[in-house]
Amino acid sequence: MRAGLVRPRAHRYMARMDDTPLTFHKMHGAGNDFVVIDSRHRASGVMTAALAQAIGDRHRGVGFDQLAELRSDDAADLALDFWNADGSQAGACGNATRCVAAMVMAQCKATSLSIRTARGLLRAEDRDGQIWVNMGAPVLDWQGIPLARDCDTLHLPLSGDPTAVGMGNPHCVFFVPDAEAAPVASQGPLVEHDPLFPEATNVEFAALSAPNHLRLRVWERGTGITLACGSGACATAVAAHLRGLTGRQVTITADGGTLMVDWRDDGVWLSGPVAHVFTATLAAGFGA
Repeated sequence: MRAGLVRPRAHRYMARMDDTPLTFHKMHGAGNDFVVIDSRHRASGVMTAALAQAIGDRHRGVGFDQLAELRSDDAADLALDFWNADGSQAGACGNATRCVAAMVMAQCKATSLSIRTARGLLRAEDRDGQIWVNMGAPVLDWQGIPLARDCDTLHLPLSGDPTAVGMGNPHCVFFVPDAEAAPVASQGPLVEHDPLFPEATNVEFAALSAPNHLRLRVWERGTGITLACGSGACATAVAAHLRGLTGRQVTITADGGTLMVDWRDDGVWLSGPVAHVFTATLAAGFGA
């Protein structure tokens, strides 16, 4: 892709009102793809809902599953904000966090980082070239996930007997006999906007394929079907262990690759592949 994008029509987007070129990185973790914008040198972040939508348009912009914006932080090595392709914000994104951690560690030759997100302060570690991120403790109470009313989060009162887990964002995990045959495209959006989830939810369909190995397909809130979901993998591993299907160390095969989850006493750790695709600059005035 060229390091300059065709400027979209002014009447379609009203997102960016200056002519400052905006550099970004395109990255992915197991096919879960991201635009990464580094705003640590700026006084504040540049992202808005409209600009996120403009960049997220796969036909007129760049396209992404989520966008991650880096900001400076007084108490951490960096802070991260996450945006969905529909312009809504996300509280957590495990694969994007891993991608950013890999990029920043390479820049500063570090082997660990502290990262501030809406989820809280997360720790990332380079273990022999493998990037691991502690996504924090899972949220299992109905108010914290959140749900609209008090109910058994391990067995939700929905068809299919799913489990609800919070990982800084809500997840609804269905255990199915065959993940390949799961109705992701049809059932995903219905569950995403079910009244039980006041902030909508990510939806996972998982099948046990071997001991401590799950096959996972995902419908992400605000985005749709994605090739992988880091926080979704964490939520699925937690739900699988709580339902007695796996141990606390789980290998998860998503559509785009394999992720590893390790639920420890200090939180749910996530690892998997990371790739930097290209660095480019949006055309001056993009989104204006």
